[in-house]
Amino acid sequence: MDVLALIDKLDDLVHNARAVPLTDQVRIDREAIYELLDQMRSTIPEEIKQARWIVKERQEMLAEAKREADRIVGEARERADRQASEQEVVKLAERQATEMLDDARMREREVRLGAEDYADEVLGTLEVNLEKFTNAVRRGREHLQGKSEEAEATPFVTDDSSSYGD
Repeated sequence: MDVLALIDKLDDLVHNARAVPLTDQVRIDREAIYELLDQMRSTIPEEIKQARWIVKERQEMLAEAKREADRIVGEARERADRQASEQEVVKLAERQATEMLDDARMREREVRLGAEDYADEVLGTLEVNLEKFTNAVRRGREHLQGKSEEAEATPFVTDDSSSYGD
């Protein structure tokens, strides 16, 4: 289950909690809260693993693009060396090598930018999920703290008639 679904469940649990009669307090199943928090803790590392995998894939794609560019440049140089005896052939080879190098650089740049965009998108989604999780936890804590403060502010009245002048 993804973090957003777990956050929604937590929000529903707090929102649909039973009211304690004659108070503004609510009753929340502590075990259900702990279970949801445990599920969130186990889900977030998985999403972080996915983000790391994406970064690793991006690095591998960049390395592959660089190897391909180096191979193309090497082929162009070999071709240029073989044809170096004639000036026109040399010029042609240099033009082709430059075009191939430019093409390889352009392809490498496209692959790199695509991988970076994808990694940024996944990391952005993870950031939004983490913000939602943090906000839900903060709201839950504020809700619980607000109820605790209200309980402390309400004086405890006893019916001790002996202290009121017998």
